[in-house]
Amino acid sequence: MKEAVLEKDKALVLRLRAQLLDWYDAHRRDLVWRRGARDPYRVWLSEVMLQQTTTPHATPYYERFLALWPTVTDLAAAPDEQVMAEWAGLGYYSRARNLIKCARAVVSEHGGRFPSSEAELLKLPGFGPYTAAAVAAIAFDQPANVIDGNIERVMTRLYVIETPLPEGRPQVRDAAAQWLTDDRPGDWPQALMDLAQAICRPKAPLCMLCPLREGCLAFQQGRQAQFPVKRAKAAKPRRQGDLYLIVNGDTVLVERRADKGLLGGMLGFPHSPWREDAVPAQPPVPGPFTRKGSFDHIFTHFALMQTVLLRRIGDTEASEMLRQRNDWQFIPVAKGRELPTVFRKALAFLD
Repeated sequence: MKEAVLEKDKALVLRLRAQLLDWYDAHRRDLVWRRGARDPYRVWLSEVMLQQTTTPHATPYYERFLALWPTVTDLAAAPDEQVMAEWAGLGYYSRARNLIKCARAVVSEHGGRFPSSEAELLKLPGFGPYTAAAVAAIAFDQPANVIDGNIERVMTRLYVIETPLPEGRPQVRDAAAQWLTDDRPGDWPQALMDLAQAICRPKAPLCMLCPLREGCLAFQQGRQAQFPVKRAKAAKPRRQGDLYLIVNGDTVLVERRADKGLLGGMLGFPHSPWREDAVPAQPPVPGPFTRKGSFDHIFTHFALMQTVLLRRIGDTEASEMLRQRNDWQFIPVAKGRELPTVFRKALAFLD
């Protein structure tokens, strides 16, 4: 049975809510996607990019996407390969594939306009509960229960939610729902996120500056550092493989990966299967390869070590290789900096 969440006094909630919005008006972050009118396309794009990455890292990608594709109609018409290439470095490439699918669904099914209701947004490709709630609230000013990791931290402290996350998320949702009203529903989740970033920080929260401290049970009990309670993480399995840098002059060989699976549809360097056991690998082409070193990369579900093997070839052999495989191509080494990080790291061994 789900543990009940303490019901806070409604008058207190409304007063503290107003205090936080006043604080937000004075201290809100100047983020590029908050400037100007709340365009649903821009809100959606920023929310998708901010999943699993930081604001400073996502900002240049956001600005480049808007320069290339100012509207959802522009994005829907873009070639898949170009969108995937521009996404490289943001990780979680299924999000980029869903970005393209969603843009095309908005154009084909909704005339290029995002639906305004949370329920209809949830029907779009790539829209989960968080994204649907965030777009409904921020873009369409509807009361929606937006829950991300920052808001989880604030709510677990306000209510001393002892159940470890992720099991405690239903309680977090019940707690956050108590603060929803028709007053500035688009600003409310953003105010909570800015509070979590500036004051209700993971470590050393600045509680004496917090406009919600009067209603915070963790503050009253001196237990701020204990929340949120998180389930102990299991150690990631380790895998290994060989990565092949095949260089022709100032170009390097890449392959187009299958659409499905990890890094689906992306360009990357040829490599052996990523396995937990050490199995001798067969290079994609015969010939002597030079071992240059190895590097580690962390995925969500496993840690990877790749050994980098280098071979330099001439124009004739390069042309013959391209005749053998239509999923291979040579790109300038400089363009290799735009590949996913798990491949881009290998270029350091060319120096």
